[in-house]
Amino acid sequence: MSITNMEPMMPKECRELTDKAVDLIEKSSSFAGMLNADVALAVGDLVRSMNCYYSNFIEGHDTHPKDIERALLEDFDTSEDKRDLQKEAKAHIEVQGLIDRGEAPHKAFSKEFALWTHKEFYERLPESMLWAKNPDTDEVLPVIPGRLRETSVQVGRHIPPRYEDLNKFLARFEEAYDPALHSRIRQIISVAAAHHRFAWIHPFIDGNGRVTRLMSHACLKQLGIGSSLWSVSRGLAKRSSDYKRLLQAADESRHGALDGRGALSETTLTEFCEFFLDVCIDQVEFMNDRLELKGLQSRIERYCAHETDAKGLLPGSWNLLREALLSGEFNRGKAAELTGKGSVQARKVLAKLVEKGLLISDTPKGAVRLGFPLDVLDQWMPGLYQ
Repeated sequence: MSITNMEPMMPKECRELTDKAVDLIEKSSSFAGMLNADVALAVGDLVRSMNCYYSNFIEGHDTHPKDIERALLEDFDTSEDKRDLQKEAKAHIEVQGLIDRGEAPHKAFSKEFALWTHKEFYERLPESMLWAKNPDTDEVLPVIPGRLRETSVQVGRHIPPRYEDLNKFLARFEEAYDPALHSRIRQIISVAAAHHRFAWIHPFIDGNGRVTRLMSHACLKQLGIGSSLWSVSRGLAKRSSDYKRLLQAADESRHGALDGRGALSETTLTEFCEFFLDVCIDQVEFMNDRLELKGLQSRIERYCAHETDAKGLLPGSWNLLREALLSGEFNRGKAAELTGKGSVQARKVLAKLVEKGLLISDTPKGAVRLGFPLDVLDQWMPGLYQ
């Protein structure tokens, strides 16, 4: 198969895409300085779990948020099937954590990044998940972490490049989406186009969708648009039917002489790019609303008032949570000053918050910072999970 079968790599310039890219740039910049560094790190942990949940949802893997939370504590279910899904979720979170901390050793638009991501993810999976069925032959094939597929496949109506041609298609992919070749606006649009074209290449026997979404996350982050504070996977999952339909539509051949110059339809690629950017903008707006400091502070305060009345928390709890929210990590010895209570009672207030995971610490006596346990998210950050 010729690499020209993958053209066009980018939609033509148009006002709609440009406006959406500009909107995404402007709105994503609002995250800068929104939260203190300690709270931002905690929210990043939360968003990685959320991203994993929604990415699994797209793949048809139903992993409850509570099971994901347990997996991060190495508390795995006795059921083998549920335990394997928990380990899959934990693997996804760990790999995205590497990306969010800037530990990925390659630029996002590259074959090397894709191989690294696939390897890091699949090496963390249980052996039972290292097999995939060829839908054409029903043959069960091993999934080798970080290795391109070594068989030809068909995905629905789409026939991806032969395995012998994968390297040249990935080389063209990397060349076409090199940020140095594009303006700032076109760089943003290229993330959307690359999302489809990488899925179209389908370089792995299994894991292509997950690697594609992690690649898009990394690309947006490397361009200074993405953040550990929001997740495109949430938006894609909430519009899963549109996502899959538009991905499939962008596989279509050119629709006549007025539909661009490549072998594939430029119209459907443009439609997918518009959809993808709309999803990004929607998720930035959603998380911006949830993380707006005044609103977040008000929701946490209302929660504390309700829980104190219900005897779930001790009086003075809000003082400690407010300090963690506004100022970040603080030493335990400061609890008496913040609550205005004696040292013994202040320690009880602090201990109850730590017990509930509302304040967390790296060591039993170390400084504490704000936590976001699953059972308070509906009150603190409503709508995170569907």
